[in-house]
Amino acid sequence: MPPVEPLAIGVGALQSWKQRILQHQQQVTVNAPSPQGSLFALPPTIEDLADSIDLFKLPQQNTEFWRWKADDEGVSALYFVMDCELPIVLYVGETVKSGLRWKGEHDCKRYILNYVSAHRPHGLPVAVNISFWSDAPTNTRDRQKLELALIHKWRSPFNKENWKYWNTPFVSES
Repeated sequence: MPPVEPLAIGVGALQSWKQRILQHQQQVTVNAPSPQGSLFALPPTIEDLADSIDLFKLPQQNTEFWRWKADDEGVSALYFVMDCELPIVLYVGETVKSGLRWKGEHDCKRYILNYVSAHRPHGLPVAVNISFWSDAPTNTRDRQKLELALIHKWRSPFNKENWKYWNTPFVSES
């Protein structure tokens, strides 16, 4: 990818944008429902499954992981792009092959570059990483339903479904 010009966003606007997201996501964490027992074992709903994933305890890796030589193509997974500095969830995605998903074109790569470049002129710390949850359903439709539930739950600003909430400045062409 060619070098990215720093996004012209003021330090106050950038910090305010991140704080609004942090406040919402902290409420999601604080208000997470506790699991209820049942006499009858019902299969978990998509929402139950979404609530059971602790995104912030998943192993983190560099977002450039896809450049590394891998022995396999990976597994069906959900993945989460986060700024671990706060921490906030920036993007939720799903893939059938976790080792290959980012090797090609992916708009989120540009969003990450724009996001990181917006921090640099202000000397603000930023730590964007990615984590994978490999217990995702192997069935594509079920995995996509779970992905959408997590996108709505966390209101991840790089997912287009949530742009209306955050007026995300990092998704435009740079």
